[in-house]
Amino acid sequence: MLVSGPTTMKVLVIDDQEAVRTALQVLLDVHGIESVSASEGSEALRLVRTEDIGVVVQDMNFSKDTTSGEEGIALFREIHALDPGLPVILITAWTSLETAVALVKEGAADYVGKPWDDQKLVVTIQNLIRLRALEDENTRFRSDDARARAEIARRFNLCGLVYRSRKMHELVSLAVHVAPSDAPVLITGPNGSGKEKLAEIVQTNSRRSDKPFVRVNAGGLPDQLLEAELFGAEAGAYTGATKLRIGRFEAAHGGTLFLDEIGNLTPTGQMKLLRVLQTGEFQRLGSNATRTADVRLVSATNANLRAEIAAGRFREDLYFRLNVIELEVPPLSRRPEDVRPLAEHFLARHAAGRTLVLSEDALGALDHHDWSGNVRELDNRLQRAALVCDGGSIRTQDLGLDESALAAEPAEPSPLRTSAPSSSGTLSDVEREAIEVALGRAQGVVSRAANELGLSRQALYRRMERLGIELERRVR
Repeated sequence: MLVSGPTTMKVLVIDDQEAVRTALQVLLDVHGIESVSASEGSEALRLVRTEDIGVVVQDMNFSKDTTSGEEGIALFREIHALDPGLPVILITAWTSLETAVALVKEGAADYVGKPWDDQKLVVTIQNLIRLRALEDENTRFRSDDARARAEIARRFNLCGLVYRSRKMHELVSLAVHVAPSDAPVLITGPNGSGKEKLAEIVQTNSRRSDKPFVRVNAGGLPDQLLEAELFGAEAGAYTGATKLRIGRFEAAHGGTLFLDEIGNLTPTGQMKLLRVLQTGEFQRLGSNATRTADVRLVSATNANLRAEIAAGRFREDLYFRLNVIELEVPPLSRRPEDVRPLAEHFLARHAAGRTLVLSEDALGALDHHDWSGNVRELDNRLQRAALVCDGGSIRTQDLGLDESALAAEPAEPSPLRTSAPSSSGTLSDVEREAIEVALGRAQGVVSRAANELGLSRQALYRRMERLGIELERRVR
């Protein structure tokens, strides 16, 4: 479809015989499907350019007494070059099965022989129109998302954050929205997911951006050192304290204090931190002088603090002091759209001036990996690949991913991740489940689901039609 705006998709019927065109258009009209027709290639291409075409039903021969199908092959390739996503159904009494299979591999949606089955043809066309409409809608959503990402990057300093997923966009939008306030922020999420980067974004877009940003691994400090680290110590306050030590609260005065691994604080550490948060006052070790520090507190943890509270391991009063605004960073496995742009970013960073690219096999391996180590693991894999690769192309083995996980991936010609039916279902049931799961993970984006399953988009369309899988249009 090369036109824009809210229109009703039409079926383009291409056949040199007027009787065939009329029969197909009447059939479509009976079922409430709008159509236009063309008797030859140039007119068909004009209609593809100017009309909102959802499906093409195309004859393979346009000259009298011609049965080779060469005309149809040439026209199909022109249509496919003009609009690669436009479903084309090939229909003829003459073209060989080999030609049809070859064109399906090139991207044709289906192949139907004359005389056709009216009901089956109509159902096929209806399904393809729905899928085409869904793809167009998803394309619009992706364009809207891209514009939204560009706009937020223009207005705010995202500190080099790379993402493409809607989940991360919503999170970043919330982060920059609350950044100008002084409200405490709690950032949660698994290790390696990017919590410190989000804290940096909050600080950089706050009114304290030109003031100190002090980082502390709070959970890594033993009780005997925590107080001196956070609040400071006078010379002689403890054995080995030969000079004045400025605490992190004082060092962060006017700026932001980032307390990482807050969930690992001991009960004693929690009590000491709560006291200063409640009163805004503290004392250096070895001093009776009460001091104050103007800091914006941002903390982070990979722990489930509500569960820790229920288990009696974390203070509820401290939790509510820390958690005025919570920013939850999703694991990388829940935002697969971010894997490829992050991988390309990390590869460029580790390339050391070389031009390196990810091979298709490597990209597929990245897509299928579970990324239990999140963004940190992805960075590690790309650093390794840049060091060990031979030449300019990163191969799957360069990534050093779990060989057992890679071995579990399907090999051609069995693209679906299923082998035999379970005791509770048929092979079709298993295939249907695999497709539905993939579509769910891909949020209805057919091309992404097809990539996950190792299928072409057209092959996935045909399986969905055969198995009766329909997608509901997304409502914004």
